[in-house]
Amino acid sequence: MKIWILATGFGMLALTGCERQAVDEAPAQETQMETDPLVALPPPREGVVTDRFARLALSCVHKEYPNKISHVLNSAADAATPRDLYPAFYGCFDWHSSVHGHWLLVRILNTDPQTPYAGAIRAALARSFTAENIAGEVAYFQGPDRASFERPYGTAWFLQLMSELRQADFPEAEEWAGTLAPLETLIVEYTSAWLPKLVYPIRAGTHNQTAFAFGLMIDWADGAGNTAFREQIAGKAREFYGADVSCPLTYEPSGEDFLSPCLMEADLMRRVMSREDFAAWLTAFLPLIPQDGRGDWLAPGVVLDPADGKLVHLDGLNLSRAWAMEGIAAALPEADPRRPALLASAGLHRQTGVASVSEEHYAGSHWLASFATYLETRRGIPGE
Repeated sequence: MKIWILATGFGMLALTGCERQAVDEAPAQETQMETDPLVALPPPREGVVTDRFARLALSCVHKEYPNKISHVLNSAADAATPRDLYPAFYGCFDWHSSVHGHWLLVRILNTDPQTPYAGAIRAALARSFTAENIAGEVAYFQGPDRASFERPYGTAWFLQLMSELRQADFPEAEEWAGTLAPLETLIVEYTSAWLPKLVYPIRAGTHNQTAFAFGLMIDWADGAGNTAFREQIAGKAREFYGADVSCPLTYEPSGEDFLSPCLMEADLMRRVMSREDFAAWLTAFLPLIPQDGRGDWLAPGVVLDPADGKLVHLDGLNLSRAWAMEGIAAALPEADPRRPALLASAGLHRQTGVASVSEEHYAGSHWLASFATYLETRRGIPGE
């Protein structure tokens, strides 16, 4: 039998061939678990689609690279790694994806208490949600020229994360909400200062869109009981969108959209109008919605290269369109003849969108699971 000699801090140990093999394999296994955290997780349960989504979030919330930072440098001293810049939310390729990746994990605990990933989720959240990490995040936001950092998309998702924590009933949620509260306060303060200076809506189909962000912010304000902030957002929504008519839905999507400008606007307006007023507004705003119940009136977006970080946005569009149409339908009177067509098209978009969520390409896997979880758990539907 071969004998190997292993040097240690306490001298020399003689190892057999089998023991040597175990020593050699251990670092490789640790490295594999660090680079591929999915190795250590149990497989998804059959028929539980959100298990796939939880695994994807767990695999990226502490994965620092690759990373796309959004960072203003005022001097060479500002050059730093993502973990140094954003101590809590450095993973999942970018800050906003990390934030809604953490939201996804809290959402899974809230909606699926029996999840086999509960222990891994709690450990991941505890690792991120420390007072030291959040102090670092607050310090970053307070730096020069950073008042617009991740505004409005990332900051809206952070408020959604706070809503999820405040609505949770697992033991750690209240403590974590308290830990994250200083950043919440700062984001609300910055947003309130920005809104009076915002003269026009941002109608993009990507991160800067105001309609989507306003919707999440209103949901946060409702849960937090912040009526002043809610009315500030709602007032801007009515100012920006209340008189809109004939939204050009046939012009959508643009080639890199992950949010529909038309449908997200409607999904916002159902939050600030009565059911009857919203139904009338929608008639003028989206006259193309059919009344015959068919779902093919709006075709899902097509992605030819899911490894392309911009083109894969359209997979997210299908998911966000689905939840927007479900929200719009839920806000209409039950007898409204447009509801069946909205739900039928939502079903087609759901089928296409959920099927696109996989771990194959990090360009999509680092964020699509959050969108799919928002849809599958009906997060934005009133009363659910």
